[in-house]
Amino acid sequence: MVTAFRKDGSVAAHMLAILRRKGSLFPPYLHSHALIYGQGDYADDEQQKTIFPLMLKAITRKLTRQLCLYIEFIGISPKMFGYKTFRENHYFPVNWQEVHNSLHSKTPEERLSPKQLSRIERIKLMGVETHKLSTTEEIDEWYSLLYRFYKPKFRKFLPSKSHFLQLFASENAALFSTTYRNKVIGACACVYSEGNAYLWYLASRRKRYPKLHPNFITIWHAIQYAHQHNYAHIFFMDAGLPFSRNPYREFILSFGGKPVAHYRWFRVSLPWINSFLGWVFRS
Repeated sequence: MVTAFRKDGSVAAHMLAILRRKGSLFPPYLHSHALIYGQGDYADDEQQKTIFPLMLKAITRKLTRQLCLYIEFIGISPKMFGYKTFRENHYFPVNWQEVHNSLHSKTPEERLSPKQLSRIERIKLMGVETHKLSTTEEIDEWYSLLYRFYKPKFRKFLPSKSHFLQLFASENAALFSTTYRNKVIGACACVYSEGNAYLWYLASRRKRYPKLHPNFITIWHAIQYAHQHNYAHIFFMDAGLPFSRNPYREFILSFGGKPVAHYRWFRVSLPWINSFLGWVFRS
C-alpha cells in the first residue's frame, strides 16, 4: 500500500498492490506478480493528476526492490489517464480486450443464431445441466475443475477456495456449475455490481467433452441468469490479447456482445525484456 498524506497528516490518496507468488514448470520457476486495480483512491478527485505520478513512482520503486517479476495495472479509466506518467516510469500499454453484452435492448435468445439455439436444445437433450451452486459441498468439485484449468497458465491466478466460499455467501455473486452424468464439466463465477453482471472466472472440460460444448452452455446460463435478474449488461472482463485471430474472443462475441478495448499497463523488472515487449506492443 502506498499512501499520500497532506501536511496536516490526513490521507490524500492511497494505492493498493496485490502481490501474487506463483511457481511454474518452466523458467522463471518461482516468480511474483503485482496487480493493481485502477489508479488509486483520492480524497479529492481534482488532485489525481498531481498525486498519481508520485504514488506510481513510489509503488514501482517498492515492488522493484522486492524483485517482483512484473507489475500490471488494470481498470484504468479513462483509457488515456496517466499515459505520460506510465511511459516516464517505463511501463508499456497493451490494448486489452473485453466484451460487453447488453441485456436490456434485446433478449439473449434474440442475439443468438438459429444454429446456436438448436445447439442449446441438443445439449440439454443429451443430459447436460447448469445450475447455481446451492450448498457448500458442491464447491469442492467445482473448485477442483477451476484449479486444474488455471494451474498450468502462466499469467492466470486463481484465489484459494476460501475466497469462493465468501463469494458463495455473498448476495452480490453467483457460482454456476455445468454437470453431465453427475460430473462437473463446466464452472464459472459471476459478480454483480451497480446493475451489471461481470463474468470473472470460467473453466470447462471442453477437450474431454467437445460434443457437449460445456463452455458454451455454462456462459449461456450465466447470461440467462443475469437477464432474468434484470441486470443491464454482462461484462466479460478478459477476452485476451488484441490479436487479429483470437478464438476465445470470437467465441465470446458469438453471444451478441461488442468488443471493448482498455489499456493494461505492464512493467517487467528485466529492462531488456521490458524494452522488447514495449516494442512488440507499441501503440
